[in-house]
Amino acid sequence: MAARSPFRSTTEVPAMPDLDSQTPYWDAAATTKTFTHPLHMPWLDDVDERAAILDYGCGYGRVLHALEQQGFTNLTGVDASPGMISRARALRPTMPFAVLDAPPASAHPDASLDVVVLFAVLTCIPGDDAQRRLVGELRRVLEPGGLLYLSDLLLQDDERNRDRYARFAEPYGTYGVFETGDGAVCRHHPSDWFTSLLADFEIADTRRITVATMNGHASKGIQILARRG
Repeated sequence: MAARSPFRSTTEVPAMPDLDSQTPYWDAAATTKTFTHPLHMPWLDDVDERAAILDYGCGYGRVLHALEQQGFTNLTGVDASPGMISRARALRPTMPFAVLDAPPASAHPDASLDVVVLFAVLTCIPGDDAQRRLVGELRRVLEPGGLLYLSDLLLQDDERNRDRYARFAEPYGTYGVFETGDGAVCRHHPSDWFTSLLADFEIADTRRITVATMNGHASKGIQILARRG
């Protein structure tokens, strides 16, 4: 596949942050957080090493670095947080990273990408409509048959999480949305939410994972490989 060139909010419940509204939190956290969602390489075995791959919400570039180590050469990372992008550029100075100016828009042309990686991004987007807009944007930039590799967090069943889901369900309007102790608003999801969210994609594979959150708690996660029709 040929190399391609990179880069480009209905009102919700007032308390519900949109994709770009927690940027100050992520800028402040950029040098301290560690992300751990695993990259399951067998899902990309059939992807050409020259395929155009975008890591949307790339953070400090951990996943792109793993892809580069596997031989992929046409890689781009974007994130709404200038702080995260600054850390990414310092760690990986030869990789192309860009700050999203108007999330969720990515500034890539229609059908210009072969693969989009979306790791632990939806957990940072509490609102249904904001998540749908993002997935719609990613579908726009993927070519027909292109892959969306999603990794995110499920609803947890431990007492700590159940208590905070219940505490924040009313103010945020969604069970599973909660505030962290250090100032973020995050979301854990029932598995059937992803089925609804990806209704315009064909689900190619799904796997359950256990992953450490950015604050060090072991949590149940899900990874989904979806194909644009």
